[in-house]
Amino acid sequence: MDTLSYKTISVNKETAKKEWVVIDASDQVVGRLCSKVAKLLRGKYKPSFTPHVDCGDNVILINASKVVFTGKKETDKVYTRYTGYPGGQRFNTPADLRTRKNGVDKMIRHAVKGMLPKGRLGRALLDNLYVFEGTEHDKAAQKPKAIDINQYK
Repeated sequence: MDTLSYKTISVNKETAKKEWVVIDASDQVVGRLCSKVAKLLRGKYKPSFTPHVDCGDNVILINASKVVFTGKKETDKVYTRYTGYPGGQRFNTPADLRTRKNGVDKMIRHAVKGMLPKGRLGRALLDNLYVFEGTEHDKAAQKPKAIDINQYK
């Protein structure tokens, strides 16, 4: 057996086969949905996964306003942010964020960001996520493929 015939194939930016996918987030639990979205963004479902390269798909999330939290997290979970000024610590619950403009987008991005690698690659991967609160999206020119997120582990 020739051991040199089995080479590890490493994907780079030019050879990565990136696709556009649409996910319907209606009645999905936020954490479980976001972990699958993070794996899609990272490219972990592909056999050609390479850890240091952006080889994941571009994900379009529609109906994001219909995501749910389990238990009492809708009212008890607290998001903390800091304005940069003394005494500038601000607190929000998911129920508060739902009433704000782009609040659902901030919730989803916060959850996905925590599941992506820290650093330059993670920030680049988060740019491949597009969150829309309704059923309409402006990415029809990319011909995205609709997938059922429940089929993924």
